[in-house]
Amino acid sequence: MDFSEEQIRRYARHIILPEVGGAGQARLLGAKVLVIGAGGLGSPLILYLAAAGVGCIGVIDDDAVDLTNLQRQIIHGTASVGGSKAASAAAAVAQINPDVRVVQHGLRLNASNAAEIVGQYDLVADGSDNFPTRLLVNDAARLAGKTLVSAAVLRFDGQLSTFKTGGPCYRCLYPNLPADEDMPSCAQSGVLGAMAGVMGSLQAVEVCKELLGIGESLSGSLLIVDTLSTTFRKVRLKPDPACPLCGGHPSIHDLSHHASGGTERVCG
Repeated sequence: MDFSEEQIRRYARHIILPEVGGAGQARLLGAKVLVIGAGGLGSPLILYLAAAGVGCIGVIDDDAVDLTNLQRQIIHGTASVGGSKAASAAAAVAQINPDVRVVQHGLRLNASNAAEIVGQYDLVADGSDNFPTRLLVNDAARLAGKTLVSAAVLRFDGQLSTFKTGGPCYRCLYPNLPADEDMPSCAQSGVLGAMAGVMGSLQAVEVCKELLGIGESLSGSLLIVDTLSTTFRKVRLKPDPACPLCGGHPSIHDLSHHASGGTERVCG
């Protein structure tokens, strides 16, 4: 594509990278990424994707901005309290980069709408805060053949991985749904605000790598971050031959096994 003078200046630091260049920047501008949640993870993720010039960003979030969100959900400001998170995110993106179009999905993701929404995008980035939603996103992305970059944070800890065709899926990592007491939310246990920023920013890096086809994918690996000890550890994930979604004899072929009403909440 032909860049305008303004675009050449805006994306200059990308274009001079041999791994990106003009062709890579054009790929970013032509990409469509779906972000699940404009919360603690989604905030830095959306901001960095917008700054990078990802041409279309879909934002799924039916929540309103609350004062308690502002400690970590940096895409929102005090003036946005009480308003739609999706609209607040779109307004912030407009201030950063006019090249980027934001599609607001002000609704809850559920078994009835997930396949149709996910199918509109090239890649999915999940910032939800509960296992039922993460499994729904995983299943919808894998069934649609879409790469999923998934992050999670709680207290001072974070996890990040990429799930795509040919590698393990989220169900290979968590074959059984944990008990309620074993899966607290950020609202129940707390989260260091900057921790969400760390993981959301790393998630943006992995999204860009996948869109550009550069570097070493996190597919087949899980990054574990402990900020209290300042340690980053990467462990190998293997496909589960018995996985009901991506194993040798899959039993999941659609999303009908998920609750139709949706239980989505986003991190933070």
